[in-house]
Amino acid sequence: MLQYITNTQCGKPIIDQVKAVLEGGCRWIQLRMKDASQEELLEMAKKVKELTDEKEAFLIINDSVDVCRDANATGVHLGQKDMLPSKARIELGPLAVIGVTANTFEQISAVRSLDIDYIGIGPFADTRTKDNLAPILGLEGISNLCNEMKAAEINIAHVAVGGIKLEDVKPLLEAGVDGIAVSGAIAYSDDMVEATRKFCQLLPTGD
Repeated sequence: MLQYITNTQCGKPIIDQVKAVLEGGCRWIQLRMKDASQEELLEMAKKVKELTDEKEAFLIINDSVDVCRDANATGVHLGQKDMLPSKARIELGPLAVIGVTANTFEQISAVRSLDIDYIGIGPFADTRTKDNLAPILGLEGISNLCNEMKAAEINIAHVAVGGIKLEDVKPLLEAGVDGIAVSGAIAYSDDMVEATRKFCQLLPTGD
C-alpha cells in the first residue's frame, strides 16, 4: 500500500495535496501538521475526511488521538513519544487503525503483543519533511529489520517511511516491507497526480 503523508513545507495547500493524491490512486492519507494547534488540525481533518470519504479512502491522523476521535478518522499514527498504542486502542475502539513508528528491533518487539495494525519503519533516508532524531536505516537497515521480524514471527504489517523516492520502491519491497509511506517525493513533484500514479503502479496491489 501507499500512504501519503501531508506536507506543510512544499507550499501547496493540504487540501490540494489530498485531492491530487486521491486522484492519483492513493487510498491512505496521513494528515500530518506538526506545528498546527489541535483546533487547526481538527478543522483540517474534518475537511480532509470529506475528501477521503468520497474515494472510500483511509484517513490517518498523525499523533493526535483526540483529533482522530473527534473527526471520526480511520485511525492514528503514533510516534515513540506519543500516547501508548494500548491506551489509544482503548480510546478509539476496536475498529480504529493504529500505526506506530519504529527505528529498532527493540522498539518493534515492544509493541508486538499490542493490538496495532502496522509499523512504520524508518527513516529509510534523510528527509527534509521531518527533523530526524533516529538513525537513518537505509536499505540494509530496513532489510535487517524485516528479516528479524520474520525470524521472530512478528506478523504485523510494516511500512517503510522517510525520504523514499520512486527508484527505492522495488528494492524496499524486495527487502520485505508491505508498503511505503511517501511525502516529499510526491509533494515536491511538478504533477502530484502523475507522481502518485507512478508510485501506485510499482506496488503489488496498485493501491
